[in-house]
Amino acid sequence: MNNQPIENRKVALVVGANGVIGSNLINHLVTLEDWDVIGISRRGGENTEKVRYVAVDLLDAANTRDKLQDYTEVTHIFYAAFQDRPTWAELVEPNLSMLVNVVEAMESIAPQLTHVSLMQGYKVYGAHLGPFKTPARETDANHMPPEFNIDQQDFLEQHQKGKTWTWSALRPSVVCGFALGNPMNLAMVIGIYASISKELGLPLRFPGKPGAYSSLLEMTDAGLLAKATVWAATSEQCENQAFNITNGDLFRWEELWPKIADYFGLGTAPPLPMSLDVVMSDKEELWNAMVKKHGLEELPYSDVSSWKFGDFVFAWDYDFFADSSKARRLGFHEYVDTEKMFYTIFDDFKERKILPY
Repeated sequence: MNNQPIENRKVALVVGANGVIGSNLINHLVTLEDWDVIGISRRGGENTEKVRYVAVDLLDAANTRDKLQDYTEVTHIFYAAFQDRPTWAELVEPNLSMLVNVVEAMESIAPQLTHVSLMQGYKVYGAHLGPFKTPARETDANHMPPEFNIDQQDFLEQHQKGKTWTWSALRPSVVCGFALGNPMNLAMVIGIYASISKELGLPLRFPGKPGAYSSLLEMTDAGLLAKATVWAATSEQCENQAFNITNGDLFRWEELWPKIADYFGLGTAPPLPMSLDVVMSDKEELWNAMVKKHGLEELPYSDVSSWKFGDFVFAWDYDFFADSSKARRLGFHEYVDTEKMFYTIFDDFKERKILPY
């Protein structure tokens, strides 16, 4: 752990430490000299010199208090946990409860708690329901419930009143980066889909709805999001506010898809609407054979495939972007070229022996 005097150190409790967002946030925090890091998730993790991992059942308030009772030095909570459920209404109870359990547990034992950072998304704007107002802005009106992102922010706003800690809410677009076993990993979807297409000698067809191929989109690089998250959590001008965080550019799949195909040495063919969750459900045996053939990491097929999420994103036959100028006006000026982001992530997958091509 950091050897700086305790009064100069910040201690991050990263909730959802194994996901795309949480793991990339930890990777950023360990590069900063004045931070110690505690990562919590259902699975826990292997401790390193700079990170302590704790396995916690956040749905159980008593277990949460018990597992976190020794971490009295925490100054910042970075909340990026998520529990999936079959319907939008069913998402509310578990995802709100986990946040409440963490905040109430830490409030009672961490006297130096300074800030609670909440990870949200464009569901706040109703983006998951259908065509929504674009560019979406942080001041846009809420939509008809249920929506757990909105309920979580409402909890923080109300619970923070009269407290010494502050909060911030980060609203990224689709977040792309490295993480295994994550249900929302678009870069992995594309990489595995392209690799299997190449193994079968097929062109890379866009599988989404016809209108989705030409809609206007944006992405958020996980590394950029990590930097923005720390910036918002440590800047006075950001206290008790929400921020859209994006790469800073826009694209259409009809322009980017052929370039991604070319990266994998593939041709393209006209888009063909199909459910990846259906057509890729019988490809586990093929993938396992590819793992042996190309000397890849022997990971479960379920850990490298996020087909339902791919279907979800590729069904957006409407514009999907937000105004991120508020963050720039208050001092966050980093940006990422989305096309290069995908290539960088694919290169990383190859170096990790996750992708063969």
